[in-house]
Amino acid sequence: MKIFSFWRSLATYRVRIALSLKGITPEEVIEVNLMKGHQRDPKFKAVNPMMAIPALIDGEGPALFESLAIIEYLDETHPRPPLLPTDPKARARVRGLAQIIACDSHPLVVPRVREYLAHEYKIDEAGVMKWAGHWVATALGALEEHLSHGKETGTYCQGDQITIADICLASQAAGAHFFKVDINQYPTVKRIVETCMKNEAFAKAHPLKQPGAPAAA
Repeated sequence: MKIFSFWRSLATYRVRIALSLKGITPEEVIEVNLMKGHQRDPKFKAVNPMMAIPALIDGEGPALFESLAIIEYLDETHPRPPLLPTDPKARARVRGLAQIIACDSHPLVVPRVREYLAHEYKIDEAGVMKWAGHWVATALGALEEHLSHGKETGTYCQGDQITIADICLASQAAGAHFFKVDINQYPTVKRIVETCMKNEAFAKAHPLKQPGAPAAA
């Protein structure tokens, strides 16, 4: 198994957490430096035409792409510990919480969007940061409402079992740090993230713990 990764990629952070929870260590980690535009290299574009990471290759066959799809693949092929509940409504809630992050919020702040805002609309760095912070905060606000009022919320997003929702929540908290959004405004989110970060799988997968990461970001 090999994974295409970059320290600052929040989507790759999600997959690293899942791999660690499952006790899987990829044989090869291939850096795709998003800050240097390596995702646009023709060799990587052949792996993922969307020019986005993560991408994962497991044995024979094409590369897998999109973090939630990769995580569900890992959950199906390595079912312990499970990352989705067995109850259909609980599974739908977990997927919904995860998708607020991975589908509604994160796509608006990825490098290609920030670069487009800067290059095409001449928005300065402060404006791009304001854009990113707005969408990160919007999602955190919605998540806080769901988690603080949902009777299904427990130690984690869904009861007392780590799920895909918690994995995504940890990545959203990392994004909040990068884009200067104060997570203290969202006490339930903060509590769950802090609980997750006590788990070694979350802590060692954090962007700032990866090769190439700066001492602080």
